[in-house]
Amino acid sequence: MKRFEDKIVIITGASGGLGHAAAVRLASEGAKLVLVGRNMEKLEAAKKDSDVAGAKESLIITADVTKEDQVEAMVNETVEKFGRIDGFFNNSGVEGKQNLTEDYGSDEFKWVLDVNLNGVFYGMKHVLSQMHKQGNGKIVNCASVGGIRGVGNQSGYSASKHGVVGLTRNSAREYGQHGISINAIAPGAIMTEMVENSLKQMDPVNWEKAGEEFVSVNPMKRFGKPEEVASVVAFLLSDDADFVNGQVLAIDGGQSSQY
Repeated sequence: MKRFEDKIVIITGASGGLGHAAAVRLASEGAKLVLVGRNMEKLEAAKKDSDVAGAKESLIITADVTKEDQVEAMVNETVEKFGRIDGFFNNSGVEGKQNLTEDYGSDEFKWVLDVNLNGVFYGMKHVLSQMHKQGNGKIVNCASVGGIRGVGNQSGYSASKHGVVGLTRNSAREYGQHGISINAIAPGAIMTEMVENSLKQMDPVNWEKAGEEFVSVNPMKRFGKPEEVASVVAFLLSDDADFVNGQVLAIDGGQSSQY
């Protein structure tokens, strides 16, 4: 039997990168998916790939995670259709512009925190309400290695991801007794569109060379793959991780162990 047979899993940020990869992985293990994002065209592509991978059923919902009413509606629509929520990959996020703290735009800072921290909180708040009623469920929040150490030139991103780590640990203490586990992943340099854009900020002309230099200090000397992150997400959302709670798991080729 597949690990996610007939289980209902919501994925935010499902239109690309880690969310898309997680959708395909969970679909291959029999999940019924709720794919959430702002870009309908990309969501439809994720749904198509998930269906090919074996998704039992998929629902697309367009929502902006910075709008609490839209997040609440996302949860309500899921419960109305499927009756429950077994897993939640709370994944939506942005990096923002890179700058020294003194030059970091205040509006940029607010926007990055709004997406990465407030959006994660809204998702947790409304999904946890349903899981609490059920008496079970699993949540995986997407933090970052930028949430467990300083990275430089990313005040908004680092602050928001440290906040995600704090939310994860706090809520894990609150809800473990109710049969709910809450963990976070801390991806490092995973080759997604967001990381590519980050490299282009560092060197618009020779961003690929900048990427080679960026991973040269990594023990594995390469970028990670979205599929490698998806495997960890699937584990944490599965029954195999029943006694894993309040953890922040780095997926970075061992680089964080050097700090």
